[in-house]
Amino acid sequence: MNAIKSISEFHRLLSLPEPRHPLVSVINLKESVFLEDDIWKGFVNRFYCVALKREATGKIRYGQQHYDYDKGVLSFTAPNQVQYLDLQNTRCGSGYLLIFHPDFLLHHPLAKNIGTYGFFSYAVNEALHLSAEEEDDLITILTKINKECQHIDRHTQEIILSQIELLLSYSKRFYERQFITRKNNNHQLLSRFEELVDDYFNTGAAVRHGLLTVQYLAGLMNLSPNYLSDLLRVHTGQNTQQHIHEKLIEKAKEKLTTTELSVSEIAYALGFEHAQSFSTLFKKKTKTSPLEFRTSFN
Repeated sequence: MNAIKSISEFHRLLSLPEPRHPLVSVINLKESVFLEDDIWKGFVNRFYCVALKREATGKIRYGQQHYDYDKGVLSFTAPNQVQYLDLQNTRCGSGYLLIFHPDFLLHHPLAKNIGTYGFFSYAVNEALHLSAEEEDDLITILTKINKECQHIDRHTQEIILSQIELLLSYSKRFYERQFITRKNNNHQLLSRFEELVDDYFNTGAAVRHGLLTVQYLAGLMNLSPNYLSDLLRVHTGQNTQQHIHEKLIEKAKEKLTTTELSVSEIAYALGFEHAQSFSTLFKKKTKTSPLEFRTSFN
């Protein structure tokens, strides 16, 4: 797989001059032209990218899914995400790209905390739609970052990272707003989620395929795992894994009280490979072992 390893290399591929700072750059899409290069047929970036775009057109592929990246305004990608760009049908349009290398975060709290911003793992079709006012807020931040890149001194890193943190905080707020305002669509997604979880346990899929996973559910719903978890957290207070565990315990209690299956048989029916793993989870969630629960109920 081809890798775009540096900010400088990315500038070259967009027909841009050398960046003023080697580890961070704000790119004006109006000034960018994609070079004809085979790298676009399959590549990974070694840096983070925040794309604030307007009137951009084209198709990009993540995994086996193709997406129109003119849908949505703000999108995020983390290092080493595999991408494929249809260069023949791509136009940069207007907007900005903020790109920054992980090395730029070293010795700063953001190096550890950036993993908490789940939208860096969202798919392109889960881009954030902004109001004009929200877009202006982010452009102001990007302008400040770009200005700071023009003169590098011992304060530059701290000032730029504080602006990046502010941009990410705004983005988190805007995504939560989007989750809430898309009530009808999200209600359908939540109903679909509950239906898929119930079907997995009621149809014997757990016996055939093992434990239910976040990735499995997200795949069936055509969502990225992080997007699904963040959507559920905003609407229910729990992420996807917590919902799965809640359903597991519910089904376990049902089998413990209505059947004579052994603990090992129940564990197997719920997708566990080892009964001890089931017993450990059950006790963690209920403060009692499966056998103690069965005895106390009877």
